Amino acid sequence: MGVPHFLAIPYPVQGHINPLIQLCHVLAKYGKVTFLNTHFNHKRTTTSSCGGGNPNIKYVSLPDGLEAEDDRSDWEKQLLSIKRTMPPLLPKLIEDVNALHDVENKISCIIVTGNMGWALELGYKLGIKGAYLWTASATSLACCSSIPNLLLRGIIHSSDGQPTKKQEIQILPTMPTINSSDLPWLSIGTTFFTHLLKSIETMKLGEWWLCNTAYDLEPGSFSMSQKFLPIGPLMEINNDTNKCSFWQEDTTCLEWLDQQQPQSVIYVAFGSMAVVEPNQLKELGLALDLINKPFLWVVRPCSNLENTLFPIEFQGHKGKIVSWSPQNKVLNHPAISCFISHCGWNSTMEGICGGVPFLCWPFFADQFVNKAYICGVWKIGIELEKDDESGLILREEIKKKVEQLLGNEGIRARSLKLKEVTMNNIVPGGQSSKNIQKFINWAK
Repeated sequence: MGVPHFLAIPYPVQGHINPLIQLCHVLAKYGKVTFLNTHFNHKRTTTSSCGGGNPNIKYVSLPDGLEAEDDRSDWEKQLLSIKRTMPPLLPKLIEDVNALHDVENKISCIIVTGNMGWALELGYKLGIKGAYLWTASATSLACCSSIPNLLLRGIIHSSDGQPTKKQEIQILPTMPTINSSDLPWLSIGTTFFTHLLKSIETMKLGEWWLCNTAYDLEPGSFSMSQKFLPIGPLMEINNDTNKCSFWQEDTTCLEWLDQQQPQSVIYVAFGSMAVVEPNQLKELGLALDLINKPFLWVVRPCSNLENTLFPIEFQGHKGKIVSWSPQNKVLNHPAISCFISHCGWNSTMEGICGGVPFLCWPFFADQFVNKAYICGVWKIGIELEKDDESGLILREEIKKKVEQLLGNEGIRARSLKLKEVTMNNIVPGGQSSKNIQKFINWAK
């Protein structure tokens, strides 16, 4: 009898690629994986920077239709180009991959992330099973799945998904209420909302909607649909080898952390996409000076931060600034006291698995829902609030909230307890481990 053979197709941004690679490393223990990158990302990332040379994972690529110099941060441009270029090429790639395997080990299941649902349509026509890996929270997925119901209830406008009024809403009776201003599509624009409506229809071709979360974190969300399947956390504690990085990690920060006192270092990182404007950068830098504690600050290559001069008053003598960090290892280091985070879902899961309290600084999309859970549901963090007049998070606010967070033993205790509860899902016999096995048996 053959083993399952998965074709994994991520949307080509790091926040989608990493959880899918992490899932593939789990699946590769039970079968074969072909991982499809764009040519552009295939060149940016080598096999060694994408999880090491696992013999059961083969990397292949197709063009995204853009030139090397094109701006891939323009999601609309990239998405349209992918949909125009990749679908006609995928059947031939599947044929070529299958030609290398006997009949029992041909591609048996296609797994995609957001924006790549067109591949499920092609797979459906070819008689290949399909599944969807949702790279945000199950709560965000429940919100998006409930758009037709929210329209029916008059809670959002049909034209752009904006709330008809500011109010607390309940997606399902089993879920905590959220503010209508925190709905995950609001900050990305009308075009994205229109695209999201079409994507939800395509997602229905996936028999499973896999979620990188644990049932205990968001139990109410799973009553939305029997398709929802929690399989997380996918990352391995103190292991960054099953991740893909577009930037070189600066591992000297780990040696620096070794020299710091336990629970003394403030870790600041805003993921792979968020951009901090120059005036806000100044407030953050001067806040770190004011706090007068050791800090580790990730300033991403090719971000506005890297090209911005730090304010002349910024001393930074107590901290270390790196271009990219091995974040799993950092968040599990005993020197870390708290995490100033954009609340992207991958970072949220990594922070939870590190047992670290959060200072929440969401920028866009699902980050606002994640903030609501961190602060209001799990109670493992505090929100930073913008100044009404300037629209900035001021240095005094950052200093005040850091001191408030570090002085709250209840938050630290809840963070450690949530880590324990979450990690119990991936031990043998844990809920997520059972769900992974269920998925693999289905995919054969």
